[in-house]
Amino acid sequence: MILVTLGTQDKQFTRLLKEIDSLIEKKVIQEEVIVQAGYTKYQSKNMKIFDYVSKKKLEQYMEESSYVITHAGVGSIFDCLKKGKKVIAVPRLAKYQEHHNDHQLEIVDELGKRNFILPVYEMNDLKQAIQKVKKFQPSAYQSNNQNMIDLVEKYIDQNEGRSMIKNFHHLFQKYREIILYVIFGILTTVVSLAVYYFLVYTILNPEHGIELQAANILSWVAGVTFAYFTNRSMVFQSKNKNKLKEATNFVLARFITLGMDMAIMFIGVTLLHGNDKILKLISQIIVIVSNYVFSKVFVFQKGK
Repeated sequence: MILVTLGTQDKQFTRLLKEIDSLIEKKVIQEEVIVQAGYTKYQSKNMKIFDYVSKKKLEQYMEESSYVITHAGVGSIFDCLKKGKKVIAVPRLAKYQEHHNDHQLEIVDELGKRNFILPVYEMNDLKQAIQKVKKFQPSAYQSNNQNMIDLVEKYIDQNEGRSMIKNFHHLFQKYREIILYVIFGILTTVVSLAVYYFLVYTILNPEHGIELQAANILSWVAGVTFAYFTNRSMVFQSKNKNKLKEATNFVLARFITLGMDMAIMFIGVTLLHGNDKILKLISQIIVIVSNYVFSKVFVFQKGK
C-alpha cells in the first residue's frame, strides 16, 4: 500500500493527485493507494481518498505503507522519516497557486541533497522516482541528528527572511501604483498643509473669509505643482509626449478638487465655525482619493 499525504495546507494540490491517478492507469503504480487529501477536492476510482483521518489512523497507514508520497511540508516529511519510511516529496509551487511561495522547493532540494528523500522537482519526474523507490536507501534519520537540526534551523532562518522579502516585493509590485500614490499623496498633503499653516500662522487670518481662501489657493498651488511632477514620473510613469495637454488635464482635475476643498472649508469654517485645522485635514483626505480617481481615469491614461 502507498500512502499519499497532502498535509493541512489550505490550498489545493490537485496536480499531484492527477499525476498519481495517471500513473495508476498506466500500471506504473500497482499497489493500493490511500490519500489524505486535506483541502484538495479530487475524485478517483483508483484511490481511496479521505479529507482527514485521525492521527492514530494516519500513523497506522504510514506504518503499513511501502513508501509515502507527500507534499514537501517539513512536518509531513519528518513524520515519515521518524518512522523509517521511504519518502517521495513533491513541492507545492506558487505559480500553480498551491502555496504562497516556493519554500517547499527549497526543502526538497536540501533534503534530496542529503539523501533523506527522493525529490520530485517537476511532476513528470514522479514516474522515475516511483521506479527508483524500491532500491532507494535513504540516509538514516535520528531525532537528535545534529545535521537535521542544523538543516531545519538553516531553513527557518533563511526562509523567514526570504519569504518576508519575496512577499513584500510581490505585494509592492501588485499594488505599486496605489502604494506610491499614497506615499506621494501624503507628501503632497504635507507640502500643502505646510504652506497653509505657515500662511495662517504668519501673514493671513483664517477668521477672515478672503484671507482663508487665499491661504487655501496658495497651498493648493504648491501642492498641485509637487503632485504633477511626482505623479507623472514616479506613480503613473507617463510616456505621454503631449505634456502640455496632460498638464492641462491634471490642473483642470485639481481645480475640481480645489473647488471641493474650498466648499468644505467655506461651509465648515466660515458658515459653521468649525476648527479650520481639523477640517483642512479631513478635506485633504477627500481630495487625495478624488485626485487618484481623476489622475487614473482622465489624466495619465495608459497607452497615450
